[in-house]
Amino acid sequence: MGSARPRIMDSRLLDILVCPVSRTPLRPLTRAELDALNRAIGEGTVQTVAGVAVTRPLAEGLISRDGKVIYRIDEGVPVLLGDEGIGSTQLNSFPH
Repeated sequence: MGSARPRIMDSRLLDILVCPVSRTPLRPLTRAELDALNRAIGEGTVQTVAGVAVTRPLAEGLISRDGKVIYRIDEGVPVLLGDEGIGSTQLNSFPH
């Protein structure tokens, strides 16, 4: 994962981003949420909504404000595709 710090997303962009499926507003993952997600990815227990195994840890991500779906951010670009979302209910140690 390296020592690169996650980028801080522009707050104006965050104000308009929503989950592409539920239209629920999104917020950045907290450090605790990101750490819990990456631990689960390392254990090989995480799948996307489409059932594809997630094998790469996330440097940063967004989560719906209801806490149900996580979206990765690749090189500062949110990947807001419904099938690419990660359901948080599959994460046993995920902080709620």
